[in-house]
Amino acid sequence: MNTALGVLESAGPLLVWAIVLGFVFAECAFVVGLFLPGDSLLFAAGVVLAQHDHEHQAWWLSGAATVVAVAGNQVGYYIGAKAGHAIITRVGGRVLNQHNLDRARDFLDRRGFFAIVVARWIPWIRTLAPLVAGAAKMDARRFALATTVGGIAWVPTLVLLGYYAAGLLEDLPWLQTVAVVGSIAFFVGGTVWGIWRYRQEMRRPVDTVSVTE
Repeated sequence: MNTALGVLESAGPLLVWAIVLGFVFAECAFVVGLFLPGDSLLFAAGVVLAQHDHEHQAWWLSGAATVVAVAGNQVGYYIGAKAGHAIITRVGGRVLNQHNLDRARDFLDRRGFFAIVVARWIPWIRTLAPLVAGAAKMDARRFALATTVGGIAWVPTLVLLGYYAAGLLEDLPWLQTVAVVGSIAFFVGGTVWGIWRYRQEMRRPVDTVSVTE
């Protein structure tokens, strides 16, 4: 979070908007998003806007970034549907071959809505989820609804939490350390849980997997 906050603190409100919207879109749409600090950036944006006393902008940015996050995931889904197999297999090697994409499709058919919603809160997984959903041929309408619900729950929560917690962070410096440690723990824990859950699904018997379109 300190890195994201440092980048935004020297920026004016308009530049904060440009950075946040650009990074959110990239993280939600492209594989390069695996390396972007989405959670900490949204929180830091709220903190910076609070320092400028722009409450209305925090709310407007929450709405705009939600739209961008949903649009980014739709682009990721489209890329996954058109070229996802080639992209994912190059990134994932043996883990995400055609056989395992069939398994992923079955998982998305059974728990796809919940999986896409929760993916918003798991670093790395939120970037790969749209690609996997597109490559696995998840129902487009179901994906769109799930990613919209997830975006609404994810973006405003972090931006507004950063805005309204900014005062506490200034008055109680130790909370900054707690926030940084918590962000790191959430990142590591979310990644480990996502990988573990995926591996569990990949170990399910083949005869329970649907391979029909």
